[in-house]
Amino acid sequence: MTGTTSAAAWLASAAPDPAACRREWRHNPLGVALLPAGRLWDVLILPGDLGCATLDVLTRCVGRPGPVLVDFGDSRMGFFVPPGTAARWLGTGVRGAGEGTWIVVPYPGGSVGTVRWVVLPDGSGTLTDPALLELAMHEAAAALSDGAGERRGGRGGGT
Repeated sequence: MTGTTSAAAWLASAAPDPAACRREWRHNPLGVALLPAGRLWDVLILPGDLGCATLDVLTRCVGRPGPVLVDFGDSRMGFFVPPGTAARWLGTGVRGAGEGTWIVVPYPGGSVGTVRWVVLPDGSGTLTDPALLELAMHEAAAALSDGAGERRGGRGGGT
């Protein structure tokens, strides 16, 4: 199987009816399907600026995290994490999609609809480790905070 085919098969396996999921991807003009969270994965949804900075930190640490979605406005970024994570996650500004919720998932490699893949699923079920994600978020938040202080004239370069 190619990377896109195995990623699509893995994602569709989360659906109550995988064949219906594949049909939805083919026939939906936006190229998306609704998939249930909580079975194979949960999704932690971060504000866009924090999500982008967190992804930068993660890729420096692990090279390739688990799947990551972003909306086309880049205002939210969703990290795929192990099932059950959303129910245990405590974090200001972070939303969780776990058991009992559904998310919009584009066909892997497609970017027609309202969301797109930043990191495609690898097809094997690799997910982002929540502890590593939390550490990356802390580092990213600190870097964003430092950058905001510098822009306001709060640090460095003074005469």
